[in-house]
Amino acid sequence: MELNNVKEAVLIVGAGPSGLTLAIDLARRGVRARVVERGAGLFPGSRGKGLNPRTQEVFDDLGVIDAVRRAGGPYPLVLGWEDGTRLGTHDMIERGRPTPGAPYADMWMVPQWRTARLLYARLQELGGSVEFGTELTGLTQNADGVEARLSRADGSAATVRAAYLVAADGGRSTVRRALGIPMTGETVDPSPMLVADVRLDDDRLDRDHWHAWPKAKGGTVALCPLAGTDHFQLFAQYEDVDATPDTSAEAVRQLIAERTHLAASDVREVSWASDFRARAAMAERFAEGRVFLVGDAAHIHSPAGGQGLNTSVQDAYNLGWKLGQVLRHGADPALLDTYEEERLPVAAGVLGISTRIHRAHRAGDEEGERRGPEVRQLGLNYRGGRLAVDRRPAPEGVAAEGVAAEGVAAEDVAAEGVVREDAAPESSADGYGSPRAGDRAPDAPCARPDGEPFRLFDAFRGPHFTLLALGDTELQPIRADFVRTYRIGGPAGRPGHLLDPDGHIRAGYGERGLFLVRPDGYIGFAADEEAGLRDYLAGLGG
Repeated sequence: MELNNVKEAVLIVGAGPSGLTLAIDLARRGVRARVVERGAGLFPGSRGKGLNPRTQEVFDDLGVIDAVRRAGGPYPLVLGWEDGTRLGTHDMIERGRPTPGAPYADMWMVPQWRTARLLYARLQELGGSVEFGTELTGLTQNADGVEARLSRADGSAATVRAAYLVAADGGRSTVRRALGIPMTGETVDPSPMLVADVRLDDDRLDRDHWHAWPKAKGGTVALCPLAGTDHFQLFAQYEDVDATPDTSAEAVRQLIAERTHLAASDVREVSWASDFRARAAMAERFAEGRVFLVGDAAHIHSPAGGQGLNTSVQDAYNLGWKLGQVLRHGADPALLDTYEEERLPVAAGVLGISTRIHRAHRAGDEEGERRGPEVRQLGLNYRGGRLAVDRRPAPEGVAAEGVAAEGVAAEDVAAEGVVREDAAPESSADGYGSPRAGDRAPDAPCARPDGEPFRLFDAFRGPHFTLLALGDTELQPIRADFVRTYRIGGPAGRPGHLLDPDGHIRAGYGERGLFLVRPDGYIGFAADEEAGLRDYLAGLGG
């Protein structure tokens, strides 16, 4: 067995969206990471096709949003069918509008296989790569690091040393099982389901609608045109709980012929197919020593609501900057404990949302299955956590605790991850006029001193922390090399000065104050003066 004598900083097991997101984030920080994937290539199917606004913000920061927007498109209206007759349309999504603080308003459809390709291309731009056909077969760890045993498709084997290991290897995670971390949850729907990518004859269905046959014999079936491609995603439910879906190309063609007005011959190609039963489950813990679980390795969702891939990407985004601070800037490794503290409650809340939407769909409840503001994940926050330090008094009625899912307080999430039906929405900044520590930092159009258009997201973009100083707030120079400072208002001509000609920054943050924005776009420290700021930065390695 070959022994790798070079100790990697991070070994990432799995090259799905979460593993690739983490690899990109570490690469741009100059953190040495090795990515292994047991498959021969990237995932070939469309499964997780919806990118929510928060994930689009993540991709903006990572440098892939332009490619993602070019590759996809908006979700179409749903067109119902019965016996070859159109029944009318309805919208599955509650549409939003871009605002100065939230430029990405709606779900954006991109097949998962294409999202993976775009992320992989970005990783390669940054000098990274993936070792395909390489499977983890075992691991051990101690206080100094992790030793992983790998098996390659050519029959060779290797042992790799790493400071940390991240499991991004899916719902059947080999890493999670090796650690003995149990998954707890429930079967959302006992009926089997099938999803496939198909090409149809050009004139058989228009590509302007998501076509659905809700009363089809044998179970509901739908064909959704996949934006940016010439394929449709087939989704079929089975009324018979004992059915065993046949994923062969011929069987998929026959299913479409039996449940729609299309003929089997209208299906020109079946490029991918898979079957599953909808479950909602979560790992009892997201970390064990120097090993972390992200994405489906930590939580499994029903596909309803498009929450699984998005939550997975944001897991990686949360963990990436913390690994970077520890490995590059000497932060206390206890910082890594906040990954589980912040992400586990979020996963619990999101599981509740996807489960509710799935069951509403199965019950034929069009209103209940609508994807509302909660699926955008713009209201997720980490209030009340150890990294959320707010030195301003919280006005009456403003929650200081964290939010597990948009508009849902953490205490409204039951132990099994189901959101209470009576949970009341709450705004990030209601009653205060500016966001609290732990909230997502809003965007704002502004300008450089010479009038060149600029946005706060431009300031945030990159692996650094961003300090916003508004108004006449006093601030001495910050020595930490991972912090960039911008001043809004006050005397002109100071370094990092930004203009706010239309008042968007003041509308989003208030007239004065200090806001330290984390690399993942959440506010870590907020205050009216700089007292306590340097202590906060010292805990991050500054």
